[in-house]
Amino acid sequence: MTDLAPSPVVLDLPRRPAPDAARLTDADLVRLADEMECAPAADVVAWAAETFGSSLTLAASMTDGVLIDVASSVAPGIEVVFVDTQYHFQETLGTAEAIAERYPIRLRVVWPTTRPDDLWRTDPDACCNARKVLPMARALQGRLAWVSGLRRVDAPARAETPIIQRDARGLVKVNPLARWTDDDVEAYIAEHDVPVNPLISQGYPSIGCYPCTRAVAAGEDPRAGRWDGTDKTECGLHL
Repeated sequence: MTDLAPSPVVLDLPRRPAPDAARLTDADLVRLADEMECAPAADVVAWAAETFGSSLTLAASMTDGVLIDVASSVAPGIEVVFVDTQYHFQETLGTAEAIAERYPIRLRVVWPTTRPDDLWRTDPDACCNARKVLPMARALQGRLAWVSGLRRVDAPARAETPIIQRDARGLVKVNPLARWTDDDVEAYIAEHDVPVNPLISQGYPSIGCYPCTRAVAAGEDPRAGRWDGTDKTECGLHL
């Protein structure tokens, strides 16, 4: 992944956020979330780009390119952050390469500050913190808002995900796909020929790091293959 370079695209967003962007209150965010509950995902991203300008970034797991396809259509040149944990499947890294080549985005790859180790065997929470949470925190420094692909159908803990919210860091978090079902995602992929991680067709509906991810059997929960044998269900990025 060290050869993955940002796409040479000029950021086509306001250089500065709107004057009131940093003063959005929690009540403002609740109101905006209600107003945008039924808005198309592209409209939600367009609002975020207009409001936060270059203080906005998008986080991508490279499971597919749906969110990037939506975002780049209304905010070409948007920064996309991909956290390379050093334990990704080769298919995931290949998907990142394909997406960087196809879309008008500025792909920013961030890495952990520690070398690969076996922490995932003994303390998966600490491993996720070192390899996902802390690198993302560094990537979000200086930003006012970020866009995620979180969806309500992903897991019970995400069932109440609002379109817009305040995250634990105090940043505005925008979830344009929150209302989307699996059928919505599949239809969008088919209609727009969106790149998809090849592991999806190999029984990996939820893709994380290779030491802690397995294929799931028919009828299993889509996230059953993550941290199998533990009670862990989230890496910490969305808590």
